Amino acid sequence: MLIAGALVTGAILLLTSDGDAKPAAVPEAKVDRFDAGRAYALAARQVALGPRPPLSAAQRKAAVFLRASLPNGRFEPIAGGLRNIVGELPGRMPAILLVAHYDTTDEPGYLGANNSAAAVGAVVELARALSRGRRPGDRAVRFLLTDGEEAPRPYNGQNFYNKALRGSRAYVAAHRRELWQVVVLDFIGNHNLRLRRDQSSDPELWQRLRAAAQRAGVGRVFPATAQGVVVDDHTPFLRAGIPAIDLIDFDYACWQRPCDTMKQVSEASIDAAGEAVLELVQGLRRQ
Repeated sequence: MLIAGALVTGAILLLTSDGDAKPAAVPEAKVDRFDAGRAYALAARQVALGPRPPLSAAQRKAAVFLRASLPNGRFEPIAGGLRNIVGELPGRMPAILLVAHYDTTDEPGYLGANNSAAAVGAVVELARALSRGRRPGDRAVRFLLTDGEEAPRPYNGQNFYNKALRGSRAYVAAHRRELWQVVVLDFIGNHNLRLRRDQSSDPELWQRLRAAAQRAGVGRVFPATAQGVVVDDHTPFLRAGIPAIDLIDFDYACWQRPCDTMKQVSEASIDAAGEAVLELVQGLRRQ
């Protein structure tokens, strides 16, 4: 898959992908600590508001209940009237950061169910699960729902990094010295989920994620193949020298298309991604 010079407004894949086949189904996790049903329901609640581009009334409505869903949730204003939503479980610093974006592409009728309401639901549910498993001495875990991940209109596909990723660029500029490891969730809800490493994602952290997925019983979702370089919310952190990875299935057929509705979202896929990330973070927070 190659996207170059196309009219795109979301995370962008710069290099070609390996062409291996997808699995027939997502395996059921052998652990049950992450509530995918709650994550799915929160995704559906966002989508029910309709398109949620930055500064829209629908996005502002979503922001109110998303802030309330995160531990110590609050708004962090950024340029242009945008607002990141941040939460935190306190602990040792520097912190682990979990990220998803809560805006949709500025296209009429675009609902962004998998891009990225499902990931927002997963991050919120990860925060709830991690708050139950805290121990004295654990590392701090932060949660970031970015605004302005999608490029604003009009946009011709050029210079994506400087036009989009506004929330993540602002957050890393303000907090880079407070961060240790970053995990971004993006396209994680589609049926037959297959999460290959994008070639910019930190190799060591990605291998730890794959090992965590194996322990959780969902290793088949994380194959040992690559999908090229993805420019996404993890990219500003990488450029700041912070290890970061991106969970994104760029083979998703409804990317930036009107069919990106809740019909494309699988509770089983959200569960596989959520259980793998939860297992990863539980280990990282005790280092």
